[in-house]
Amino acid sequence: MIPLTALILTYNEQENIGRALSALSSIDQIVIVDSFSTDRTVEIARGIRPDVVVRSYAFRSFADQCNFGLSQITTEWVLSIDADYILTPGLITEISGLNPANDIAGYSVGFRYCIFEHVLRSTVYPARTVLYRRELARYRDEGHGHRVVVDGKVQRLFGKINHDDRKPLSRWIKAQDRYAKIEAAHLTVTPRSQLNVQDRLRKQIFFAPLALSIYLLLVCGLFLDGWRGWYYVFQRTVAELMLSLRLLEQKLSGKSH
Repeated sequence: MIPLTALILTYNEQENIGRALSALSSIDQIVIVDSFSTDRTVEIARGIRPDVVVRSYAFRSFADQCNFGLSQITTEWVLSIDADYILTPGLITEISGLNPANDIAGYSVGFRYCIFEHVLRSTVYPARTVLYRRELARYRDEGHGHRVVVDGKVQRLFGKINHDDRKPLSRWIKAQDRYAKIEAAHLTVTPRSQLNVQDRLRKQIFFAPLALSIYLLLVCGLFLDGWRGWYYVFQRTVAELMLSLRLLEQKLSGKSH
């Protein structure tokens, strides 16, 4: 396997961290950047991987957390994942067999979304560059989230990551409202020409929730996944409605000018 360290950001991830680490048994080095969790996240992590390196670091932004994490790593390659990402056996095997050429700077991976352990047939969760050469990568904030900028060629791997978040729904709702507020501010100040089609639709206010629900149910066929499919559709629709409300709030208060 290429010289590799797994990097995980955590804050109160006791429902997820154990499963994430269990899937990384073949990875020799793991660094967790923890934002001073108040639950059993760190205890569970050390119980599963006594050799895990935990760095406590006050949260400022996701990009700042990731860049701090990169400063704690010495291996050439980094596998950056969230605590609710579960690497599938096929992906682990694929990573183990990699022999990248010198011009390959990173690899992106697609996702399968899980609702209560059930893998949905489709998701709007985009592929992400999760494996990259440390010295060629830097994170930057983008809306409520973050993305890594890799200086070089990025290839796509065939294996998948299961996105399987088990945190309580009440916490998810609070997080979505926080994300919506940040995302609304980002969309408001970003020129239309610099937005993708999805974000341009979001700025129209209230079109995106309806369009997304129809797309997920009919185009992606999530109605075939039963109530778990509907649960995911409701989640995404609620998230888009929160964003629409935050955009409308800015518009009515005059903050969008």
